[in-house]
Amino acid sequence: MRRVKAHFGQTVHDARVWRVVDIDCLASHWQPDIRFLTLATTMQQRQSVAQYRAAGLANVDWIDSDKLEVGDVVAVNAERSEVEVLYRESDMHHSLQLTNRCNSNCLMCSQPPTAQDDEWMIHESLEAIRHLAVSPQVLGLSGGEPLLLGPHLRTVLDAIGNKHPETRIEVLTNGRLLANMDQARPLLENLATRVTWLVPLYGHADFIHDFVVQAPGAFEQTLGGLLNLQSYRQPVQLRIVLIRPVLEVLPALCTFIGRNLPFVKEVALMACEPIGFALANRELCEVDLLDWQDTLQLAARQLSRHSVPFLFMNAPLCALPENLHAFAHRSISDWKNVYAPICESCQVKASCSGFFAWHERGWRPAKTIQIIHEEYVA
Repeated sequence: MRRVKAHFGQTVHDARVWRVVDIDCLASHWQPDIRFLTLATTMQQRQSVAQYRAAGLANVDWIDSDKLEVGDVVAVNAERSEVEVLYRESDMHHSLQLTNRCNSNCLMCSQPPTAQDDEWMIHESLEAIRHLAVSPQVLGLSGGEPLLLGPHLRTVLDAIGNKHPETRIEVLTNGRLLANMDQARPLLENLATRVTWLVPLYGHADFIHDFVVQAPGAFEQTLGGLLNLQSYRQPVQLRIVLIRPVLEVLPALCTFIGRNLPFVKEVALMACEPIGFALANRELCEVDLLDWQDTLQLAARQLSRHSVPFLFMNAPLCALPENLHAFAHRSISDWKNVYAPICESCQVKASCSGFFAWHERGWRPAKTIQIIHEEYVA
């Protein structure tokens, strides 16, 4: 979550979620049910906002920060003189976090779960959805585990469908609770909003998947959830994070998917994000994909053999075999995305995922950096 320091008008603390707007365009954007923060860097601009408020526009105030952009949707923390950027129009990828709670404890979780009641995050997300100026093409919903929200998740899905009917939603979920038809039915029945379900699967047997997610019984629950999604004709993307215990069985897992889950829309093979639980489980999560080239090739062949589409995410091109470059996507969120200094002169930087911003203090893919120097720069 991006947090930036800012100065506010006096009434900003009265409400949490606002849309950032240029003061010169306020008149054309104003709506009575939306809260607007005008970018104001001068005293004259702030006085203009004061005049608007004196005229009865109580849903308008000002903010001063060089880190904000017009169209941002922000959550204000006046006590700390900062805002959280919930949504930024110029980003390539858009998502809202619905909860910090989770019923798994994955070895490589980038955002370790908390147990506290955080229902306020649902209301904040609903307000953010209402304050979007432009409907995004794709909007991700994540956690924690969104299914823990129960009926509130359907409320969020319906709110997006009503307010932004052209937006496609991607829900990142472990899928376990969908094995219970009493929970799956009210969520999926007559669901008109376009949703793709992003569900992780880490092994072709229970002892592997359950170990990775640190939850006994998770494998059977995940498969049950996937089958219930299929029964409602819901699109599914399987996600496989490439840590050591997963890589050791990856070809077998891809064969299992092709034989038993041929209905999945695609499989995303994802490099591990070096933060959160991954740092605590470094001996299992720190891998250089250059050491696993044959495994990646075999896994790709198994998926292709069964006509299962696949892609690579979060992996720089130089970490992948050249014949798999066409399947690599620029997938790291804009605010997390960096490149090593040597990448600046790389011939394929424009189409490369790059690295997570914290790879230097997490772990540095030394062999990958060397490959950049030898093959793409020299």
